[in-house]
Amino acid sequence: MDWKKEYKPLLLIVAVFLGCFYLPVGTPRFDTAMAESLHLVKWYAREHVLLCLVPAFFIAGAIAVFVSQASVMKYLGPRANKVLAYGVASVSGGILAVCSCTILPLFAGIYRMGAGLGPATTFLYSGPAINILAVILTARVLGLELGVARGVGAVVFSVIIGLAMHLIYRKEELAKADAQAVMPETEAARPLWKNAVYFAAMVGILVLANWGRPSESSGLWHAIYSGKWVLTAVLATAFGIILIAWFGLKWWKVVLVALATLIAGVMASHEPMIPFAVAVVGLSAVTSTTGGEASEWFAASWGFAKQIMPLLLVGVLIAGALLGRPGHEGLIPSSWIGGSVGGNSLGANLFAAVAGAFMYFATLTEVPILQGLIGNGMGKGPALALLLAGPAVSLPNLLVIRSVMGTGKTLVYVVLVVVVATLSGLIFGWICP
Repeated sequence: MDWKKEYKPLLLIVAVFLGCFYLPVGTPRFDTAMAESLHLVKWYAREHVLLCLVPAFFIAGAIAVFVSQASVMKYLGPRANKVLAYGVASVSGGILAVCSCTILPLFAGIYRMGAGLGPATTFLYSGPAINILAVILTARVLGLELGVARGVGAVVFSVIIGLAMHLIYRKEELAKADAQAVMPETEAARPLWKNAVYFAAMVGILVLANWGRPSESSGLWHAIYSGKWVLTAVLATAFGIILIAWFGLKWWKVVLVALATLIAGVMASHEPMIPFAVAVVGLSAVTSTTGGEASEWFAASWGFAKQIMPLLLVGVLIAGALLGRPGHEGLIPSSWIGGSVGGNSLGANLFAAVAGAFMYFATLTEVPILQGLIGNGMGKGPALALLLAGPAVSLPNLLVIRSVMGTGKTLVYVVLVVVVATLSGLIFGWICP
């Protein structure tokens, strides 16, 4: 037997055995952490998979099928006009108001279609970070100074991070651009405005279905929240008409899905996710059995789901075990975090940025978490550092990014996010002590 080839499997088996042998089952912190990981993944599955990720998978699949690679290269490619490319990337990401996991299928879609690394990472950062509702909530709950700093910082740093990624990998990006320079513009199957309306309908459904409860009990945001399922149904109806009129889906199939969704909505009016799930299953069945563009759309969406979903769920399990849910303990005591972010030192800001980069924040949950930390002595600088790093990246998010653009680029991206968040926290804490 050649032990030079066998020592690695042997070491792996021994390590797994020792880990199982000394597994600290029965100790309160370990048992609590395991329960927290399961609680978090259950919450994630209920709150984010169906309403956030599934629509995002369909949008990403549509980008892969209905948006030409030449168009992506023209507006977001390595040789595109920098002002246009980074402006489009930051604005389009900011419109979505999604969490760090929901942005991943869309990022993977545009990156694989030929978007430059810089604009693609600007889009990746801006989606969760430039969230108008979160900025408003931050200003109302944590103070106007912190709200303004978060809004301005997220916009500016999304572009800075994208430009830094482009410069670091400039040679690689230019080589990719040269290889695709002669790519011809394919003839579009339908006018641009039709594709724009089609994508707008899907993005509208994604945004409305995930519209969070505002802090106030009146006003425009509350009105949208109160009627979000009615608005979602109206958009879904318009979307069904678009699929029939412009994409060739059989009208009777779409009508059957609509009737099934309506019946589910009447029978389960207290649980809107049930009719939403019926609509998703129906759309999947119709597109996968139609053929042509519709079948390609479903296949591309399913491809993104197969790649991204397992990594996200594993990441959420690990994040839950290490850090727990808000207000609950994981393996890492929350007192360690709370006791390390006081004042405005380099260490406090760096710790806040690193902790934020690996914690998982659902959209808008970072504000009440920070409210509690500030109440326990967290400085304003570390608070901003966590706000700029936390919603933009997370451990589940990083696992998926690695599968899309590789380990090296992922490490550079997370280091840039941490450095930018740390420096912005230091500057803000100095200006507003």
